[in-house]
Amino acid sequence: MSKFVFSHLLLFLLIALASSHPWPFLLLTAAQLVYVPIMLKLLMRDDWFAHTYPYFAIPAYVSVAILQIAHVSWAIVPASIYLLYTLAIAFYGVTRFCQRGFTNAEEFSIDLGLIYLAMGGGWFFAFISNINTGFSPLLTWLTAIHFHYSAFLLPIFIGLAGRISKPSRFTLYAGLLLIAPMLVAIGITFSRWIELLSVLVYIVGLVGMNFIVWRIKQLPSVQKWLIRVSFTSLLLTILFSLLYVLGNGFGLTSMTIDDMLRFHGILNCVIFALFGVAGWLWRAPKPIYQAPTFSVSNIRGKQVVEHLGTAGSGKGLVDDMNLYQLRGVPPQIADFYENTREYRLFATVRWHPWFKLFAWIYSWISRRTEQINLPMHGREVEMTGDMIQLHDQLDGRDNVRAWIRKVEEQYAFIALYSYHISAEGKPYMNIALPLPCSNMTGILALMDTNEGLILTSERSSVTSDAGIYLIGKRGNRFRLPLEETFLVRVVEAGNLQASHKMKIFSVPFLTINYRIHKQS
Repeated sequence: MSKFVFSHLLLFLLIALASSHPWPFLLLTAAQLVYVPIMLKLLMRDDWFAHTYPYFAIPAYVSVAILQIAHVSWAIVPASIYLLYTLAIAFYGVTRFCQRGFTNAEEFSIDLGLIYLAMGGGWFFAFISNINTGFSPLLTWLTAIHFHYSAFLLPIFIGLAGRISKPSRFTLYAGLLLIAPMLVAIGITFSRWIELLSVLVYIVGLVGMNFIVWRIKQLPSVQKWLIRVSFTSLLLTILFSLLYVLGNGFGLTSMTIDDMLRFHGILNCVIFALFGVAGWLWRAPKPIYQAPTFSVSNIRGKQVVEHLGTAGSGKGLVDDMNLYQLRGVPPQIADFYENTREYRLFATVRWHPWFKLFAWIYSWISRRTEQINLPMHGREVEMTGDMIQLHDQLDGRDNVRAWIRKVEEQYAFIALYSYHISAEGKPYMNIALPLPCSNMTGILALMDTNEGLILTSERSSVTSDAGIYLIGKRGNRFRLPLEETFLVRVVEAGNLQASHKMKIFSVPFLTINYRIHKQS
């Protein structure tokens, strides 16, 4: 790694000495030839990206050198090569994300930093090619710098910090800093008020992230201070940004673009980036994310369960609720899960107002896939259907029960129930819903409480399998930004009530209330 760092520093030094452009142009070149390659080297694993990286990186380095040293009439060619380089890095970010889905905020932050770099490449291409972006060439160039520093380096620094320490508010502060680069771009384009909002979002996120970084203890002293100085410097640079927005948009201050270049640019390039890269080079933390290994259903697509070759009718969703190691489950609730066919289900579906338009659009799809096909009205309906046991070798999991639910002869749910035991010995309910070319699998943790039985996909720890996943043809487990929680409770002898609440990005969008009656 030391040879890699030295070679890039030497390359930058030689180009800086031979440069035919004013010194501010070196701010972007430093990111292109030093900071971006070093951070990529830290993140690379032994995968396709690491093996192919030199083939598109070296032409990109040469292209940047040509553009910095010489004035050529065919500048669009090296600019295109650099743009393709950033697009390859963005594609790597997308593939990293697709391997996990919406889990581990620190890794998502790194993914988004890689993806944002392509926008920096795009603005750099626009500047070199003299494309009319609606802004001055200087502002176009500054936007390219913004996406190399604030939108690439900062998310990666955040992700690396999250690998070491991830308190409860980490996701909030990281989320604010991840949306801020796009708010800045939107604000510059459309509204000074949005631009001001983006700076305020940056301030809140940076104050919170600094609080987290300054509390990290488990690092060598020198590394700890390098990282602290890097993050703290952003509090100064964002103040310059605030003064500039107040002056440029509202005439309240006299901060100019030249002032921003001298103070904001140098602070970002020398203090934030140099100290930050040096700090993480000291000892880069390894990912704490571990890919889930729970068993998944082999059944995909729109398949009517009755035609799959069943092993006969089943009595209930499980044979014995004791499998889930619960102590206080009321006998009536256990009986419902063990003898589900003996119960009638009445459901009231309530789509939350903000989601109704999306629900209406989705209903056009669900009627054709015959999966998660719920009524749009809020009237109570009876869900009828059947309970079928599937061959284990057909599904791939153990003791699978297909619970078919219909509303007025239309399929509402076809859910394939099983279970698995995690590596820590914890049992989970493992429910697959077949979808075209895939299936959606809910991994639910069970808890007995004073309120009743709770089944939830919300994760209680980093090692928890709980979640809602999209399972592809190859069995890859992509965690969706969905959460569901069931509460089942006894209301009187033989009668139960259940509520099923679903969230997307932690915002509720669907509630289904059930009345459950045991048939005489």
